[in-house]
Amino acid sequence: MQLKKTDLDKALKILAADAGVFVPGEIENVKRFVLWEEGMEVDLTGENTVLPPKDILFPCTEKMYHYKMGKSIEIKEVVTQPKQVIFGIRPCDMRSIDCMDKVFLEKGYVDSFYSRRRDEVTLFAMGCVSVSRTCFCDSMGLDPNNAPNADVMMHDAGDSLIMEAYTQKGRDAMERLGALLTEGGEASAKTSCRLKVNMTEDLPEKLGKMFEHPIWDEVTRACIGCAACTYVCPTCYCFDIDSDNHGAEGTKYRCWDSCMFSDYSRMAGGHNPRPTKKERVRNRYLHKLSFFYDRYGQLLCTGCGRCVEKCPAHMDISTFIDKAAEVDLNE
Repeated sequence: MQLKKTDLDKALKILAADAGVFVPGEIENVKRFVLWEEGMEVDLTGENTVLPPKDILFPCTEKMYHYKMGKSIEIKEVVTQPKQVIFGIRPCDMRSIDCMDKVFLEKGYVDSFYSRRRDEVTLFAMGCVSVSRTCFCDSMGLDPNNAPNADVMMHDAGDSLIMEAYTQKGRDAMERLGALLTEGGEASAKTSCRLKVNMTEDLPEKLGKMFEHPIWDEVTRACIGCAACTYVCPTCYCFDIDSDNHGAEGTKYRCWDSCMFSDYSRMAGGHNPRPTKKERVRNRYLHKLSFFYDRYGQLLCTGCGRCVEKCPAHMDISTFIDKAAEVDLNE
């Protein structure tokens, strides 16, 4: 089925009737996913957003529960179950949601805050029309033209968007668009990434044997510890839990944290198992390329290239992957 681009506003208005619809747009000259309003310019054809849509499902700051202390203790969970649509999400960010699902919904524990948002979101993925110079998702096993875990997959066809529902939730959403959808249309030529990375099948296991390798001294030299990489990354999920107290009442909340900060791993007695940037960069790279693979069977890096693009010190995980692939452990 196809949707004429001239009818895009009408389609988004239908979807927004009972849900918050997030689209690629700009806030203060930063391209990110923003809440759609009628007449807003939606950028579906340019490069990917600077910031991923991670905060829609995993907010930067999130209230967990209110409490009141006195003769008895009252605890009331903050329940938010917003119905949402993410429209125009790219395949690399769709893979990131798959990773987050594994973290927050599998291995015997379900995070209720994430689960409620995840259940109520409909995901319209968009095949990439233009890729950044730092994109390397196809080297990480992804297809920039397809997102198998999307509810609806969209492709650019010039004057229209080709839509195909992959789930029942997607079929229900397309049914609501009704007469706006017509038969026909042909997608534009497939896109591939210009940046190619030597991500071999044995690299996760190999990296597990390189914990004390001198490569870490070399690769971490430039890092300034700003943690920009973790905040633009679609799959970083570290968080801290704190309280906002007002006398006998307060709110417990969680907010994003970063393993690149020195305080993140500092223990109550003052000991820090990751005292320098070397240990922190090593932990981040091994988590993306080895530790997560050992636990869940897939890589935590989606090849979106945001950390490469935004690092002020020009740290480059794609270059590291190539260097690690060349290491001979028998020497």
